[in-house]
This record gives sequence, structure tokens and C-alpha cells, in this order.
Amino acid sequence: MSDGYLWFEGIAFPVVGYNTEILRKTRDEFVLRDEDVVTVTFPKSGTHWLTEILCLIRSKGDTKWIQSKPIWERSPWLENEHGFTLLNKKEGPRFLNSHLPIHLFPKSIFSSKAKVIYLIRNPKDIIVSAYFFWNSVHLAKKPKSIAQYLEWFMEGNVVYGSWFDHVHGWVSMKERGNFLMLSYEELKWDTERTIEKICQFLGKKMEPEELNLVVKNSSFQVMKENKMSNFSVLDDTYLVHKAPLMRKGKTGDWKNYFTVAQSEAFDKLFWEKMADLPKELFPWE
Repeated sequence: MSDGYLWFEGIAFPVVGYNTEILRKTRDEFVLRDEDVVTVTFPKSGTHWLTEILCLIRSKGDTKWIQSKPIWERSPWLENEHGFTLLNKKEGPRFLNSHLPIHLFPKSIFSSKAKVIYLIRNPKDIIVSAYFFWNSVHLAKKPKSIAQYLEWFMEGNVVYGSWFDHVHGWVSMKERGNFLMLSYEELKWDTERTIEKICQFLGKKMEPEELNLVVKNSSFQVMKENKMSNFSVLDDTYLVHKAPLMRKGKTGDWKNYFTVAQSEAFDKLFWEKMADLPKELFPWE
């Protein structure tokens, strides 16, 4: 852990709240239930926004639940110590969050009917968001600049490993009926239609006024003001400062930080790594 990461099976993890025994138990022993709903993402891809939407779908737009219980208790993180313990105690249908690559995810996924939603995002935006995030928390090694984090990211030397491998692994599930792949961009550009798609996938009927409430109460501004969703109730063990971790919630912010040369170098690597996948999976510019 001297290099600022916890390592498990060649993948880097945060040093706070994670241990190798829980990671092993998650993969080998954790049993997904057919009624579970799992949000899977690479870090900084819109995890908490999608989680908030799912919570509001369950409550038909009512805000009581999202304003009274922290987001990490409504949908615990499967692979960290707190979330793993909480999920094993929870009865009935569960929401779960995970950043795990598919080969470290619970093996029970392959025999379960649990619904899995995989959310991807333009990796250039992930890089910018992650640079600011890792410098705001006491969880792992802090990059000194966006240029340095870009270099780490392109090499796959970041928390949860290679983005390219992560996407390839999870895309292999996309023909399954219990798997839905979405992008942060489509969720941003047409929130209402994408939420309708999620409802259809979950078999949930939503009245127009309920759908409007879900859209309204999951907006970036409403989430940023909700202390149960903006992570401001976390203590100094985790946070460098008390400012909410939610920063901009935009698409295309990378253009404010990347040089032309950096963008071109990343694009070249991207299309080398992702050449075997359909281009329509990546709706961003």
C-alpha cells in the first residue's frame, strides 16, 4: 500500500474502506438475488446520478427516502467493507453499486436474474472528473496534474484498472435480457426518454407526473443541495475539504483542459483499443 493503492489480482483499489479479504469474498461468495438491481460503472461515469434516479423510480418521484438516508446506504457499494456488510444484512430487493471489472464481480452474476445497468461515459470527461475527485478525497494516490492522470489512465494504472478492459468486459454481457447498457451522454441529452427506458427495463410503470418528479428531483442542482446525496456528511477520514464532491455534472468539460495534442493522442489509443466494438456504443464527440 506504500504506492497509494491497495492491490488485488493486479487491480488498484482505494486504501480506505477496502481489503483483499472482502474483495475475494465479493467475487467468490457473494450471492446476487434475482430481485436485485445493480449499477455498474467505471469511476466518475455518473454512478450517483443513476443511483438517485433508481431510488426515485422506486419511490415514484417522492423525495422522502432520498432526503432521509445517505446514498451509500440506499445503494451500498458491493466491494467495500461497509457496503458488503450492509448488503449481506439487507432483506428483500436490494440496490447495489459497483465499479468492479467483470472478472472480479460476484461469480453468481452468471446464474442470477438480477438486473444490471452498465453506465459508460466519455473517458476524456472521466479523466478530468477523476483528477479533481482523487484530489478531494483521502482514498488513493493523488495526481499532480491532469496531464499526469491522463498518462496513468492511458496506461491503465488507475483505481479499478484499465477503462478499456472494464468496458470490454462488461460489453460482453450486452445480449443478456437482464443487462442494460446506457451512456452518461444520452442520460444528459434526453433524461426523460432514458429514464423511461430504465423503467421499461425494470418493469416499472410510471405515470407522466411521477416521471416528471423523477426528472426534477434527480437533477444535478437538486442532488447537489441534498446532503444525503452530495457526500457532505462524510467525515475528514474521507474528505480533504467539506465542499460537496459534486462538481459540474456536464458533458464535454474535457475541452477546457485537454490540449490538442493530448486529445489526438488519446483518440488514437481509444480507436486502437476499441476498434472491435460498434461505434454506436460511444455516442460522444
